[in-house]
Amino acid sequence: MNAMILAAGRGERMRPLTDSCPKPLLQVKGKSLIEYHLEALKRAGMQSVVINLSWLGEQIEQALGDGSRYGLKISYSYETEALETAGGIIQALGELDDEFVVVNADVFTDFDFSRLLKLRHQAHLVLVPNPEHNSQGDFSLEQGLLSNQQQQRYTFSGIACYKKIFFDGIGSGKRALAPLLRAGAEQQQISAELFTGVWSDVGNPQRLQLLQH
Repeated sequence: MNAMILAAGRGERMRPLTDSCPKPLLQVKGKSLIEYHLEALKRAGMQSVVINLSWLGEQIEQALGDGSRYGLKISYSYETEALETAGGIIQALGELDDEFVVVNADVFTDFDFSRLLKLRHQAHLVLVPNPEHNSQGDFSLEQGLLSNQQQQRYTFSGIACYKKIFFDGIGSGKRALAPLLRAGAEQQQISAELFTGVWSDVGNPQRLQLLQH
């Protein structure tokens, strides 16, 4: 199993910091957000990582290189315009294993990715308690399965594991992930878990500053 880090976003809410620096290279306690993920994926036993790039992507490639100093093989999937989450994954499928981990570059977490290495359904999502900025949540959790029900909803963490078959028959191009997840939940194809450890969606300068202490 290998992994994909989603790093193609513009980071509009993080401006002006992201006007000259791509969001994944913003630092928390002296280390870039994306480096925390690379180190955690390596600890989980991953050997190769695909990173999708768009806005200021050349800075990310220049900073990380081929991944050898992290003990990883890094390859890059360039997007001329950001293809959104599902579109970015679909474009990179040729470089991904039959089962693969996906994580958003702009989350900060101590999640142990080795927990994702046994996939029984077409996809598995990691949910977290709702932060203030997403108080209504995204999905429910029912007997280990992702659900669209309204009761006790949680927030999708941006951490997941997929089988390639989950994206079968879906065309390339700009495509959001949420509709695919809702459809998969409806068909009971997606398992899920609740993670209560360290997690932050580093969506704006204030949240980035909070992590520095």
